[in-house]
Amino acid sequence: MANTPSITLENDHVRLEPLTMDNYKHLIHIASEKKLVQFSPSDIETPEALKNYVATALQQQSEDQGIPFLVYDKRKESYAGCTRYMLIDWKNKVLHIGSTWIGRDFQGSGLNTHMKNLMIDQAFDTMGFEKIEFRIDERNVRSRKAVEKLGGVLEGILRKNVYLLDGFKRNTCCYGILKEEWQNKPQGKSL
Repeated sequence: MANTPSITLENDHVRLEPLTMDNYKHLIHIASEKKLVQFSPSDIETPEALKNYVATALQQQSEDQGIPFLVYDKRKESYAGCTRYMLIDWKNKVLHIGSTWIGRDFQGSGLNTHMKNLMIDQAFDTMGFEKIEFRIDERNVRSRKAVEKLGGVLEGILRKNVYLLDGFKRNTCCYGILKEEWQNKPQGKSL
C-alpha cells in the first residue's frame, strides 16, 4: 500500500473526516481540558502540543501507518475530538484503532460507540482487514468496558510497557476483534 488515503466516514450521529493541519484548530478548546488523556502518553493540552500531535499523526499517514480523523458530533453540531487507524499492518491485515479522545461534554453520549462501529465496519468490510486491536491503560475501566461492549476480547496485558506524561509506567491491556466475530454478532447488538 502506498499513500494511505484520506477517507470520510459518517452515519446519522457522527462524521469522521480527515484530520489536517487546517482543521485540527477546531479541537484546541477540547484538547485543553485538564487530564482529558490522562491514561495516554500523548500530549495535547496546549495549542503547540496539539499541533505536534497532529503533525505526528499526519507523518504516520504519509508512511502508510495511520489514518487520522477529526470527530464531528452531528447531534450536537460540534467538533468533539479525534481518533485514528494506527499501527497499520497491511501485509498481515491487522490494524489498531486508537489515539481516541473526545471532550467531556461528549462522553457517555453514545458518540464513541457510533465512531467505533463506523471504523470497524470500514476496516473489515471495505479495507479488507482481518483483525482490529485496541491498547488501553489497565486502569482505564471506562474505555476497557466500551471496547468489551463492542466485542473486544482481552488477549493479554503488557506489564509496565508505556511511560505516561506524569512519569507513571502503565500496564497496557491488549484487546482484539476478529473479522468473523464482528460479522457473526447479532445485528444492532454488542457481542
